Amino acid sequence: MANSVKKSAKAAVAAQNLTPRTALGGAKFKGFVSVTEAAALGMISLRAKSDVAGLTLAIKAAVGVELPTSGQILTQAGKAVAWMSPDEYLLIMPYAEVTGCLAQLRANLAGQHSLAVDVSDARAVFDVTGPKADQALSKLCPVDFAALGPNQLRRTRTAQVAAAIWREGTGLRLVCFRSVAGYVMGLLTHSAQSGAEIR
Repeated sequence: MANSVKKSAKAAVAAQNLTPRTALGGAKFKGFVSVTEAAALGMISLRAKSDVAGLTLAIKAAVGVELPTSGQILTQAGKAVAWMSPDEYLLIMPYAEVTGCLAQLRANLAGQHSLAVDVSDARAVFDVTGPKADQALSKLCPVDFAALGPNQLRRTRTAQVAAAIWREGTGLRLVCFRSVAGYVMGLLTHSAQSGAEIR
């Protein structure tokens, strides 16, 4: 019994020391905008209704960000919380901090109707940057990018797959399921080709 506990502890330590790998190894493309697969991010999917006791404080304690309202993403110091649906939030943080944030969330929401799950390795993240980033994505997504302001998020489709999109730095950030990362990179690469601007 003691040996199995030691092995479990060693496995947990080894898992924490693994270098995260993105779905496409940091794929990049340069056209009229740049498309880059972002470095691995830590992500926690939190299911809880907004009126769950202590939810706001639990999220603030875990990532230092307030509870967002409908269609909103709030960021601070490299961390964020995105409203995904009336009972779903996506918490974003450095990959190495997921385990601690997850434990803190679960402790602070103990006894409440909620579910927090590490989805870091189930997602792919792409950054589309440049002055015409909106154009590259407007050909793929039914989103009015002119109306997409700072701290706003859209859950939508990119061609045939689900995605979430928001403004990040000088462009747009797109999150999709890891299983369709190659497909999404192909779409973005095709849409961003030089000469494919919307005139």
